[in-house]
Amino acid sequence: MPSIVLSTLNARYIHSAFGLRYLKANLGDYEDDCDIIEFTINERPIDIAEKLLLKRPKIIGLGVYIWNIEETTRVVGIIRQVSPKTIIVIGGPEVSFEQQQQPICQQADYVIAGTGEKSFRQLCGKLLNNKVIADKFIPQQTVSIAELKFPYHLYNDDDIAHRIIYVEASRGCPFKCEFCLSALDKTAWPFDLDLFLEQLESLFNRGVRHFKFVDRTFNLKIDNSIRILEFFLARMDEKIFLHFELIPDHLPERLKQAITRFPPHSLQFEIGVQSFNPQTQMLVSRRQNDEKTEQNLQWIRNETNAHIHADLIVGLPGEDINSFSVGLDRLIKLNPHEIQIGILKRLRGSPIIRHSEEFKLRFNPAPPYNILSNKLIDFTEMQRLSRMARYWDMIINSGRFSNTKNIIFADQPFQRFITLSDWLFASTDQTHRISLKRLFDLLFDGLCNQLACNEADVSSALSKDFNASGLKGIPSFQNRTNNKKDLTKLKAANRQKRHA
Repeated sequence: MPSIVLSTLNARYIHSAFGLRYLKANLGDYEDDCDIIEFTINERPIDIAEKLLLKRPKIIGLGVYIWNIEETTRVVGIIRQVSPKTIIVIGGPEVSFEQQQQPICQQADYVIAGTGEKSFRQLCGKLLNNKVIADKFIPQQTVSIAELKFPYHLYNDDDIAHRIIYVEASRGCPFKCEFCLSALDKTAWPFDLDLFLEQLESLFNRGVRHFKFVDRTFNLKIDNSIRILEFFLARMDEKIFLHFELIPDHLPERLKQAITRFPPHSLQFEIGVQSFNPQTQMLVSRRQNDEKTEQNLQWIRNETNAHIHADLIVGLPGEDINSFSVGLDRLIKLNPHEIQIGILKRLRGSPIIRHSEEFKLRFNPAPPYNILSNKLIDFTEMQRLSRMARYWDMIINSGRFSNTKNIIFADQPFQRFITLSDWLFASTDQTHRISLKRLFDLLFDGLCNQLACNEADVSSALSKDFNASGLKGIPSFQNRTNNKKDLTKLKAANRQKRHA
């Protein structure tokens, strides 16, 4: 039985806990005395506690994040009741700040702040050697990139076959966007590129073809970016798929040349635009050249095969609904493949809270700590925008309505979509669990009756999307359209008979 068990609750099974693998890889002499067990937030806390305790570890380390804090708190509470001698150590972004106010921190034996590879190894060494540790709350320790041992050997064959494989060529971020925890970083630190490429080679030889880079700023150091892209271009096959997060206004010609060489379905860029409002950008310490951002998005969309996932945030200080609508319409014109409408969240430790009083930022006290209202957008309007974001994912980002989308975006996309969103909620009182087949019928009614779109155009677009959806049968809107056509033909025939 292992002395140490590392665990976390992932949002979905396909996610792999990159941080846990780093902790285990850097345990030194204790690496072989540590097991990793992963769960999902959909499993019962009592079952998770049972499986963890079956290993009979002396130490259980848990990674705590915004998406699993509530479930992990329940797991810790159960373990504390049935196995009080088991040492519980927690760490992760959600418990690195404001620790005194959190129930999970009170129940745990030790709380590690910030980067944990060094702190956790030292703590385990003392605990396993029965040394007294005076402080429950362990402050963040600076860890040199050169000190870290890579964790990639800890991806097993099942991970490679069924899970997302995360990699990082660098840590940190030089930018200070206040809504992000990376604002606390002083800079970005690259790993030794030769050593990192050796790790990529090993993963590639083991069959990995989907690589998700978690670097906050992949295109910060262009020489390194190009070498990584060249690594994959030299090994290109039909299964390779790469995900990178790009700085939107930094795309030198040399990098462009490398990007153009990637075939379709091999490259995805996550590009955080966040806001096109210069005042808001200044307030949250975000440096962004909007003109360059537009040019780069257009170039990627029109000149490359890369898939673009762009982000905008609702609720930032200084941005009202009108400003957000202008930004969204502006981004839609650039035609990225996907636009994520995110609702501002108060990540623990992020500097955004300095605006709380001036801009009356009010956040949900429960995870995910989404903004409820601010000085420019009241609670009711914020709820409208939150529902719009949900329907946006359901309709626009799902990829199921590629033809219908063009009708929705015919003119003033934001205004048309939020009008449709309001109607959908008024008609269903739901933002979840709407069946796809029902959604087709709802869109037909909403577009024809609420947005006064041409019925024939709507029926044609929705029919194409329905036929591509894999759904069986005939949707109700087609029957209604056909019945109207039949009735029109019958009336015409009767008129001809009367005149004969």
